[in-house]
Amino acid sequence: MDKPPRLTDPEALRRNRRRARADALFLHDLAVDEAEDRLAMVNKTFKNIAIVSPFPELWRARFTDAICVPDTEVLDLTPGAHDLVIHGVCLHWADDPVGQLVQMRHALQPDGMALVVTLGGQTLHELRAALAQAETEVTGGLSPRVLPMADIRDLGALMQRAGLALPVADSAPLRTSYATPLHLMHELRAMGEANALDSRLRHPTRRSVLLRAAQIYAESFPAENGRVAATFEMITLAGWAPDASQPQPLRPGTATHRLAQALGTDETKLKD
Repeated sequence: MDKPPRLTDPEALRRNRRRARADALFLHDLAVDEAEDRLAMVNKTFKNIAIVSPFPELWRARFTDAICVPDTEVLDLTPGAHDLVIHGVCLHWADDPVGQLVQMRHALQPDGMALVVTLGGQTLHELRAALAQAETEVTGGLSPRVLPMADIRDLGALMQRAGLALPVADSAPLRTSYATPLHLMHELRAMGEANALDSRLRHPTRRSVLLRAAQIYAESFPAENGRVAATFEMITLAGWAPDASQPQPLRPGTATHRLAQALGTDETKLKD
């Protein structure tokens, strides 16, 4: 049986991340803040924390007792060893995101928490549209340039497929601006988020394509003061390793109170 095609070129991704600059990793800084805020709302103290991240130094500064592992295809996590596993801004590069979530669940103790902060489908939609239009106009073709990312409904469903209980998913769009589209592209490189798709072109993009894309971008997605807009969608997923102590849904037909009673309203029966 043939293996499914790879989404990501692992060596290109490692190379891109080695080039990343600490001063450009604001998305990871925001993810750490988001994780801390979410955990502050949980009435539980976590003592055995594991973090999956390509930039562990950012997480160790806040989670000093956590172990950090890279986002390899097989995560270096011990089954049942942790009460909290965090996946930090790297699930969008995974060839098998469900597999990553399943490995997180297996690493959790019963009633342990899985917390994922990742990029969602609205991320860089402006850049994707401008590059696609420019390349089509200039070359008559289209090549993979911006990583396809899942939307919040798909990601929420993945949590359930991975066997995590009480899943919650929410999204926060982060709207930023840059002096020009080329400044955005340079920043993506500094983030370690340049094109690492396995199906990408293996030669430099034509200058004419980049210049046309910059023109389309500036015309289509302007921001204040002559800048251009860019969107990053931060999606946060939370779920729990199943445990008997967790709330369980009632079987259909076993409810003891009517919905109308709970809402303080009159119940209107439908005609047959």
